Amino acid sequence: MGWIETSGGYAVALDGTRVLCRNAAGRTLKQVPAKLRDDAEVVRLRQLAEWLERHDRECREQVDMWLVRSLPVPVALLARVWPDPAWRSVLRDLVVAPVSGDGPADTARAGFLRDAEPARGLGIVDLDGDSVWWDPLEVGAVLIPHPVLLEDLLELREFAAELGVEQGAEQLFREVWRRPGPEEPSGTPSGTPSAGAGGTVWRTYANGKFAQLRHATARAVSLGYRVRGGQTVCPLVEDGRQLEAAYWIGDDYPDAETLTGALEWRDTAGRRLPLAEVGPVAWSEGERMAALVFAGRVVENDEEGAL
Repeated sequence: MGWIETSGGYAVALDGTRVLCRNAAGRTLKQVPAKLRDDAEVVRLRQLAEWLERHDRECREQVDMWLVRSLPVPVALLARVWPDPAWRSVLRDLVVAPVSGDGPADTARAGFLRDAEPARGLGIVDLDGDSVWWDPLEVGAVLIPHPVLLEDLLELREFAAELGVEQGAEQLFREVWRRPGPEEPSGTPSGTPSAGAGGTVWRTYANGKFAQLRHATARAVSLGYRVRGGQTVCPLVEDGRQLEAAYWIGDDYPDAETLTGALEWRDTAGRRLPLAEVGPVAWSEGERMAALVFAGRVVENDEEGAL
């Protein structure tokens, strides 16, 4: 940690994103004294801390977008950003699968990302526990697979635990939802049709009460979703096709009580997709969005007892 001398014999330093201060005797203080809050060095370090926090958040959001939208990521790009600690902390130990040309990702060759260099390519711990390098001339891009696409997900999670893997982005331990088959009941009292019955809306998360619409809106925004036209929306890409999941939360006055409605999936033209046409990633992420927002509802005593 590099200490920077400032006025009054004090010195300041940046520990992660926290500004530390020590006095002339060398004792680290619990907080920066009020008289130093406008000091040029203190202000500079605080601005740097804010930038680092923002940069860290943007790295995580970018990786999450690659995962959710199933976007191939060039190996050259990973090697370029790897020296940056913020990028490396979110990329290290993600499961990646090689992509050859315009073909699909080869999930059978998936492994845990451990290193990236421009000349050597990607350092991988494969699913046999061996350390290998993927030559950038052979593997030009990789997919960061959504966990719903990974076969033997439970076994992968166990293997990750054995390796001591701690992922900086939600991948292996991200909750997944799978579309019920045509003969499977929804298991909810709202009369939701099975996913193969030709319906276009999913009502498992309907009738969630919020005392004020702004509570639902604030919850959705805090979770990273956009709110538009009374709905929480999540942009998605499935097999190269752009679409979005949309979950109704209400469009009344912000301080009015509201009830949540149906979850649906739409294409870029705004056409509702039949539930049977919704792909696995789009289904999982759409239901994840609805479940997270729904969890913030007002729980009545009788409902709480039923749980």
